[in-house]
This record gives sequence, C-alpha cells and structure tokens, in this order.
Amino acid sequence: MKIAINRLFVGYKPASMSSNRYLSKIKRTYQPKKAGFSGTLDPFAKGVLIIAFGQYTKLFRFLKKSPKSYRATLWLGAHSDTLDIEKVDLIKEIPHIPHEKIIQTLNSLKGKIDYLPPKYSAKKINGERAYKLARNDEEINLKKITSTISKIELIHYNHPFLTFEITISEGGYIRSMGDIIANKLGTFGSLSALERLHEGELFYNKEIALDPIKYLNVKQNYYLSDHDDILLGKKVYIENFQIKEEGEYFLKIGTILSIIKIEDSKVTYILNGVKLC
Repeated sequence: MKIAINRLFVGYKPASMSSNRYLSKIKRTYQPKKAGFSGTLDPFAKGVLIIAFGQYTKLFRFLKKSPKSYRATLWLGAHSDTLDIEKVDLIKEIPHIPHEKIIQTLNSLKGKIDYLPPKYSAKKINGERAYKLARNDEEINLKKITSTISKIELIHYNHPFLTFEITISEGGYIRSMGDIIANKLGTFGSLSALERLHEGELFYNKEIALDPIKYLNVKQNYYLSDHDDILLGKKVYIENFQIKEEGEYFLKIGTILSIIKIEDSKVTYILNGVKLC
C-alpha cells in the first residue's frame, strides 16, 4: 500500500489493546517511516485516536481536539483502584436508584469542575508517571485539575450499570467523572466500558486522510513580502504580516505549512517547512 509520507487521519482503537500496540498495528498496515498518535486511550477503552505520519506528527498540539465526547458505562457498587474494570477487587450490591436522581446528579456536573485525576494516570509527579508510582504503592500527591463539562446525559440505566455520554474539555478524565457520579449517588463505582466518540472536530471515518489545514486551531496569517524568506526560514519582521496582533498563526505558501508566533512585536517560528500532501 503506497501512502503519502505525511498523513493525518483518525483511527479507531479497539478495547483491550494499548494505544501503543494499536499504533504498531497501524504501522504494520501502512508502513510509514515515522508515526505517532495524540491523546492516549486506556487499554480497556475503545474509540477514536488521532494518528499522524511523517512531519504531520508535529501538528498534534495545533489541532482542534477539544471538546471531546465519550460514552461510558459506570458499574455502581464495583470498587477498583484504577476506577475501571481492570482491577475490580470488591463488588457490593446496592439498591436501585431512581432515574430522576441519576439525571439530577449528572446535570450537577455541568460547567467547570475541580477534581483529582486518577492515581493510575499518566500525570507526572516529580518526573514520574502517577501510574508507575501507584503500581509500586508509593505515595501519590496529585493536584486538582479543572475541566469544563458542556454536555452530559443519561443514555440508559440497567441496574447496576449506568451509561452516560459526556462532552468535556481536553485533558478531562472520564474515570474520575465516573467516581464523582458514584459518590454523589451514595456509593462507589468503576467504569466497565469507555468509548471516545470524537476529539473536537475529528471523528472516525474509515481512516480517510485529512487535510490538516481544516483542523488547525490557529488562525491563518499572510506574509506580504518575499515568500522565500519563510521557505528558507529567514528572520522575518512584524511589519510584513497582514495580521500584527499577538498570537500563533499558520502560513500556507504553496504546499508548505509554517506556524509562527507574534509576541512583543517580534516574530518567531514555532514550526517551519512542513510539506502538505
């Protein structure tokens, strides 16, 4: 299969597979020289994973990846230190919960919410991943993070399993949301299933190649002088740009993409010379 050196697309990771293992599978299929993904999915989870080949791997942080939507099933009465089905060590029978209370609880999460990430997460503590410390039973002092929940709704409730969909800002932890919901309902719980439905404007569509320009989260700017200045990475000056306000911008000159930053009336390159396919 002949594939462009630079390529951006959305894959769909199956459950019971790490994101790294899924990427290896993708690499065996397409055989790119360089490949990467954005936004690790937990092994037990399934769903969309943004994949890039070649120079497009440098674009991850500039993509429109927020908010993200998930469908999750919360197993009420199941205890797990990982907050998911992988380490369930206690199952407790709990009484049926009225639908009205569940809906009220879900609605109470809308807006900004401060909470602790799971201790089994990729958050770094003094340079170490939290999940590595947790596996070694070392002390973990995570700081609270803030997420914004723009939408959350009950999909169905088949006691003791509660399925909900949530749209949350980038960096949100759905396992923590499940824990919060269970606590508000007077019990504990763990996610038995999790599916990422989309990341911002990026949805799964049979691994079709995407035009990265359409998914950049920075505005376009225009260089009004000799385009070779940009193509050769020469020093450039603010007076030669159409937009002079501070911020990050992308420039498209022919088939070459560059990203610049304007700050304190100075222009610096963040990324330069990416070949568009």
